[in-house]
Amino acid sequence: MKIFLSILLTAILTENFVLCKFLGICPFLGVSKKLNTAVGMSAAVIFVMALATAVTYPINKYLLAANDLEYLQTIVFILVIAALVQLVEIILKKFMPPLYNALGIYLPLITTNCAVLGVVILNITKEYNFAQSMVNSVGAGLGFMLAMVIFSGVRSRLENCDIPKFLQGLPIVLISASIVSVSFMGFTGLVEGIFG
Repeated sequence: MKIFLSILLTAILTENFVLCKFLGICPFLGVSKKLNTAVGMSAAVIFVMALATAVTYPINKYLLAANDLEYLQTIVFILVIAALVQLVEIILKKFMPPLYNALGIYLPLITTNCAVLGVVILNITKEYNFAQSMVNSVGAGLGFMLAMVIFSGVRSRLENCDIPKFLQGLPIVLISASIVSVSFMGFTGLVEGIFG
């Protein structure tokens, strides 16, 4: 049980895909303006990460690795992720049209979101078993959500600030993102101290 908690906290805090590995920056910057769209995008990413891991783990273990076809991992994983994103897009369009419209172009971009592909490849690189891979994927998704929610709060505060003209827009957003990212570096010692 301790290993699962360690994997979960590490994925959320110390190896946060957005703030520490800088993967998934496009939706992080594009959809984090409002809390509801940030949470909606994060929920979609968590779902896709978990489902992608559940589908790609057996494909990799029993098909690709068993037949020495590991060189096809990236292509196969992207195809699986693309199919899952299409499924999420269909579900959101049918059952949650306002969220579907709010996410706009960023929803199909989950297909090429480096964080989703990164978590699937990281599970293989770290040689996690299926259960550990699932915990890591959900933790990575929760870390993505944490980063999105925190940054949507920061961006909402920025709208009410008197920012110098040369810093308005993307410059202040990037500066704010870097400060939030640096703050997450403090979790490294905490998680290592507890589980190290």
